[in-house]
Parts: sequence; structure tokens; C-alpha cells
Amino acid sequence: MRTVSLALLTLAAYAVGFSQTGVQAERDVQYGEANGQKLLLDVYRSTTEQVRPAIVVIHGGGWSAGNKSQMAPVAERFAQSGFVAFSVGYRLVKPDRDKYPAQLDDVQLAVRWIRKNADKYKIDPERIGAIGFSAGGHLAALLGTRDTRDKTIFPEFSSKVKAVVDVFGPADFDPSQKDIVGPVAMAILTNFIGKSPDAAPEMYRDASPAHHVSRDSAPFLIFHGIDDNLVPVDQSRRLERALKAKGVEVTLIEFEGEGHGFRRPETNLRMFEESIKFFQRHLAKGN
Repeated sequence: MRTVSLALLTLAAYAVGFSQTGVQAERDVQYGEANGQKLLLDVYRSTTEQVRPAIVVIHGGGWSAGNKSQMAPVAERFAQSGFVAFSVGYRLVKPDRDKYPAQLDDVQLAVRWIRKNADKYKIDPERIGAIGFSAGGHLAALLGTRDTRDKTIFPEFSSKVKAVVDVFGPADFDPSQKDIVGPVAMAILTNFIGKSPDAAPEMYRDASPAHHVSRDSAPFLIFHGIDDNLVPVDQSRRLERALKAKGVEVTLIEFEGEGHGFRRPETNLRMFEESIKFFQRHLAKGN
């Protein structure tokens, strides 16, 4: 969660191997403002005039590091595969401000902004998915399990996406269940929430995608390394169980020998291929 992990670097190296011909990038597009800070995203799309589904791409970094530009090769790869990709920046946690739910509010606003600007970017507002890595996976999971928290801006549009790919994101912070993450992850999580689990147990549950699952949640595709020492694979298993209990489609793919960051090219290749097929299926016209 803390670092923009090796997974993103290897993933980027894999993705950049594809030809970028025909992909246009529009960077630093403002989708909102919060506490005097511009909220920006990057748009990646092909030159076609055809209306396409959209993918929201969310970077990791423990909610306190990383940036949208690190997702450029990933977003380009989705653009080459027939989607319009939006790599979203969001407020990063600071010692004295921008704690949860700032990040949730930002990515939810980004989804509503995308829907509002659907005609401009030639996307179908009913066919929007999200993919996130680590802390970004957590935020993507929230986009698939709950609708708008703060309805101050663009309340007429939904913040919920239709399909989610969650790559080793944390999902269950319930403090009543001891030792669900290790001490390093707990320190990152406490910084994210801004209070200790004992001081704010409801906030920890509120920030947990697994606690917002309902029959109306989006279908999920989840990837996790079995040897992940930062975000234990049990986090994804908890989310899988919660989704299955509500009858929501979910596939969890676990990789042996992989940690918090997929090192092997074949792992990243499968992750990309499965993600594209998943989005193509769930964001097809008529779904």
C-alpha cells in the first residue's frame, strides 16, 4: 500500500511493449477541486469516433504516495483494447489533512464527472469499469460496492461502476477482527483513517469495501499474490466471501510465489489478458 510497488513497474514495462499507435493522451484535465487543490485526471483514447466503454484506472501508494502518470502504460494498454481510459489523481493523505474519506470522495467525483462528459469523450456512461492497484484497488472496490457518499457536486450522476478489477487491494479493516493486517500495513491504514482502530471503529468499517457489499454490487475480478506480506491474501479472500454471500459474481485469481507486486512477466501477462476479457464481457452493449 505504501509504495508504488514493483508490480506497477513490471506491469508498466510489460504494457509499454505494445504499440501505442493511435492512442491519444490528454493530460491534467481538471475534474474538480477540493480544499484549494485541483483534482486532475489523464484521458487515453483511440482516434475512432465510435462510442466506447470507459475504464477508471487508480494508482496505489498507501493513499499517501504515487500519482496518475505512473498508470500511463496501463491506461494506454486499455485504450488500445477498445476502451477510453481515465487515469485518476486524488488527494493524498497528509499528516494533518486529507484523511479518509477524501480519497473516496475524489474518485467518486471523477466517475460522476466522466458521466457528465460522456458525449465529449465519446463514452457510454452506462458502461464504466474500474481497475486499481493496492490502495487503488481498495478505492476501485469501493466504486463497485457503494454509491455517492458526498452528493454536493453532480448529484444527478451515479458514482458506481459496472465492473471492478481489484489488484491486491485491502478490503476489510474491521477492528473487531484482530490481526487482519500486519503492523506495517496497520500503520499505513491508521495514517489513512487519521485515528486508531479503538478510537474510530466505525470509520474503519466504513472504509472497508467488504462491509458495503450488497446484491447490487458490481462483478469483481480480483488478483492477489499468496506471498503478499503487506496486504495479506486473506484480504481478497474476505472480499470474495462477502461477494459470494450476496450472490455477486466474483473471481479471485491467486498467484503462488508472488508478493505485493507481481514480478514474473507471465503473471502480469495473465493479469492483463484476464482483465481485458473481463471488462469486454461486462461492459459490452446490452449488459
